[in-house]
Amino acid sequence: MLSHHTRHTISDEMDLNVIRFFSIIVFLNFSPLGESEDAKYWENLASDELKKSLSYKWNENIAKNVIVFIGDGMSIDTITASRIYRENETSYLAWEKLPHVGLLKTYNTNKRVPDSASTATALFCGVKTNYNVVGVDKNVQLNDCAASLNPQFRVSSIIDWAQQANKDTGFVTTTRVTHATPAPLYASCPNRSWECENKIPKNLKTKCKDIARQLIENKPGKNIKVIMGGGRQMLVSNVTASKFDPIDNWACYSTDGRNLIEDWASDKKHRMKSHKIIQNNEELANVNPDDVEFLLGIFANGHLNMDWQRETGPKGQPSLEDMTTMAIKVLRKSQNGYLLVVEGGLIDFAHHRGHAAQALRETIRLSDAVNATLAMVDLADTLIIVTSDHSHSMSFNGYGDRKTSILGVAQNSRIDGIPFTTLSYSTGGPNNMGYNVTSTGQVFRIDPSLYDTEDFNYSQQATIITDEAYHGGGDVAIYAAGPFAHLLHTTHEQNYVAHVIGYAAKIGPYATSAATASYLGKIQYHYHWWLYYLNIKHLLIFIFTYHFVMNFIIPS
Repeated sequence: MLSHHTRHTISDEMDLNVIRFFSIIVFLNFSPLGESEDAKYWENLASDELKKSLSYKWNENIAKNVIVFIGDGMSIDTITASRIYRENETSYLAWEKLPHVGLLKTYNTNKRVPDSASTATALFCGVKTNYNVVGVDKNVQLNDCAASLNPQFRVSSIIDWAQQANKDTGFVTTTRVTHATPAPLYASCPNRSWECENKIPKNLKTKCKDIARQLIENKPGKNIKVIMGGGRQMLVSNVTASKFDPIDNWACYSTDGRNLIEDWASDKKHRMKSHKIIQNNEELANVNPDDVEFLLGIFANGHLNMDWQRETGPKGQPSLEDMTTMAIKVLRKSQNGYLLVVEGGLIDFAHHRGHAAQALRETIRLSDAVNATLAMVDLADTLIIVTSDHSHSMSFNGYGDRKTSILGVAQNSRIDGIPFTTLSYSTGGPNNMGYNVTSTGQVFRIDPSLYDTEDFNYSQQATIITDEAYHGGGDVAIYAAGPFAHLLHTTHEQNYVAHVIGYAAKIGPYATSAATASYLGKIQYHYHWWLYYLNIKHLLIFIFTYHFVMNFIIPS
């Protein structure tokens, strides 16, 4: 008999296949492939877009609210492939119609291809830094505990800035809440792996505080109103595994007797703040956002499950969309506005394992969260940013027909005659090995058409085999709408993003710019009137002088 989880997975895959089938039907009937695609079609399409672009007006309101979406490892090729996987080439993901688009350079201060901790520090703190460090500048080398304690080397984040401006703050992620991307929002640490005490060298445990403790015990972490994601094994010691919630053996596992979840609740109780701890779908659905000021949702020992494996029942894990919409409902009560960070972190995890189908599905789930958010907010006072922390080594190639699946075969190689898939990896783990050896020692490439390349567990072939698929060094896209979104418009250094947020919301280094802008506006207003007055005055003097000269001086 099939388990509930297995039945869900099969049902989920059947639903996805149905969606794909009808997408193809819709695609053939309503997409350009179903039309003539003659010159007139493309001229009209371009003309309509041009009219929209010409009618667009910049929004220079102060951003009361800011929501930042991060697709971890979401390369431009990932976005393109996900768009096609979801529907077809002519469709768009939720953020692709936002009016302002740019590129970000992701290199850090010591690596050409970065990790998530250094890129998140750039995005959230406005400062590029070294590989694998969190919330510090380049003066802190990996594992340098002493340097990380130097206040001059620590950098504040957009969460700090927002809280100083009396805004409510929150973050939700499909990874551990102590993982590399969310960590720079609230922590400073010389090693991203120090998520709990067991990864810190013994001689440094009493000197440097781990990331989990910084989240619960320090500012700004203890003042973050909404925290949702995984990572129970960092927050609570000696947690046990279950069938659908295993221990994350790649990550830190606490054994020092801590229960930081209880400590979090005690702190809120001591401060007389309404609060709630939730652990599954049912408890999330039962939250009344009007009755809670602080919300902590820890839904897994490690990362949350991939969406295709996620148990969707009452005791299962919530979707990124559900976490995001609840976070907004809790935070939007603030009269001073809020700042929310949302991470679709499992895109990166899927890519590292060389499973392109999983990465595309996770990207689509991020799109769902963005789409739901756009329906809830007013872009007149809410800045929306969607970007990635770094690229990945998945490539999109071959000359496949548009009517074929993005996960399918593109064509046959003109050298060995064997098919290859449209999506592949330049680096990959052992599961991405695309070659085999015969008994006679002949090396040959494996034919992917012999396998179900649509399967979520299918591993695309990689050129170079190592321990896993590596990050890419290419630029990533950034999309924006709302107040001052037009400041994201070209190729930027990645750390520029935090400064745009600060300027748009008038927080952090730009907190005084709100008053300054108002003051300068008044000066400019009075200056224009004085200029107008002086111009009129000079004109009258000129007319009088001309009249006097022409009538009294010249005739004489």
